[in-house]
Amino acid sequence: MKKYSYVGISFIILVFGIIFIPKIVNRVKKTSVVKNDRMSADNPVANEKLAYIKINGRPKKVPDFAFLNQDSITVTNHDYKGKVYVAEFFFTSCPTICPKMTRNLVYLQNELKGMDNFGVASFTINPRFDTPRRLKTYADNYGVTNQDWHMLTGDREDIYELANAGFNIYAAENPNVPGGFEHNGYFALIDQDGYIRSRYDASGNPIIYYRGTIGVEEKKDQNGEEEQITILLKDIKKLMNKDE
Repeated sequence: MKKYSYVGISFIILVFGIIFIPKIVNRVKKTSVVKNDRMSADNPVANEKLAYIKINGRPKKVPDFAFLNQDSITVTNHDYKGKVYVAEFFFTSCPTICPKMTRNLVYLQNELKGMDNFGVASFTINPRFDTPRRLKTYADNYGVTNQDWHMLTGDREDIYELANAGFNIYAAENPNVPGGFEHNGYFALIDQDGYIRSRYDASGNPIIYYRGTIGVEEKKDQNGEEEQITILLKDIKKLMNKDE
């Protein structure tokens, strides 16, 4: 009797193995695939591909602009075609964050010296004061040497429209703040085709802009915010296909 019981149990185990074990193995494989897909080439967090900043589902492109640079030459967005560039909004009499931002851009300029497909667009938010001559003096004082670093001035309304609607980087006049103008100190990264780009954060969301107010020598500010100039440099090289 026991012999038949053992045979029956063995038969049940055999059937279970034939029917269910392949399903379990298959399920494990599928689970592994899901995990692997999170680190696959199609996953932006995994391979650090740069994001397109999208508005209403469409990649955000820098709108047309035309302003005078520090040499009184008209510069447009088309002059940056084929170049990777960083855009900022600043003013030369800024007593707070602008000097830090400019020094950080000079750092990028020097790190990318000799690369003729890198540029900078610095738009003044105080165009009444920042004439081309004043911008030229400011550029010389900070050691601007890149021929594609244009410090731009022009119609006030056009500049503010470009900042707040074109780049979605806040800028405004405010007599109650030091210097009389307020802005958030962000850098925008633009690719060779004029699209605003950025890397993804740890959650898989675009960081959108890079903080321009913390230098690589500081590492962090008083609030514990880490500098992003190092990652901006890496992302510029990534767009230029100069990865290291």
